[in-house]
Amino acid sequence: MAVTMKQMSIIISTLGVLSFIFGVIAENKKPAAGTPITGTNVVICKYPSDPTVILGYLSVAFLAVSTFAGYYSLFYPYQGKSIPQTALFKNTGFFVFFTIALGTTGLAAAMLLWPTVTEQLHQSRNVHHNLERECPTAKTGILGGGAFLSLDSCLFWLVALMLADNARVDYFGESDDKVAGGSGEPIKATV
Repeated sequence: MAVTMKQMSIIISTLGVLSFIFGVIAENKKPAAGTPITGTNVVICKYPSDPTVILGYLSVAFLAVSTFAGYYSLFYPYQGKSIPQTALFKNTGFFVFFTIALGTTGLAAAMLLWPTVTEQLHQSRNVHHNLERECPTAKTGILGGGAFLSLDSCLFWLVALMLADNARVDYFGESDDKVAGGSGEPIKATV
């Protein structure tokens, strides 16, 4: 069974929404700060158990898979017909939205990975020799912003897919009118 554009758009949408949901939940579950425990010449930061790191990495993973599906869907030979990439990129709208999709994907990945890795480092490197050290967490709001950019990225991949479909129609000369007339010619009525 061949994959259709509708199926690919559902796959891209689902993966993008999952990335968004995991990112927003990771932002909401992130603790405000850790509890400093002063020892002999050290401060140990105790952080509450939270799923921020796991949810952050899940969000990044779903963003990556959504991006792969979005990119793959643009050049997939639907109905066994392949279109040259040069024909796709001649379409200005397609080129613009393809570039925006790539840019938002990169920005979303950076904004999801930065606080996730920072939070993981805060939790794993929690012994400090500076007695006046506080126990911070990753910057607030960055994960949520990355989640929204992840959703934006998914939507831009969908727009690029629609524009790729338009470019395919232009390239192959396909039209829905062919179904009515059979040969693509207008139906002539004799009176």
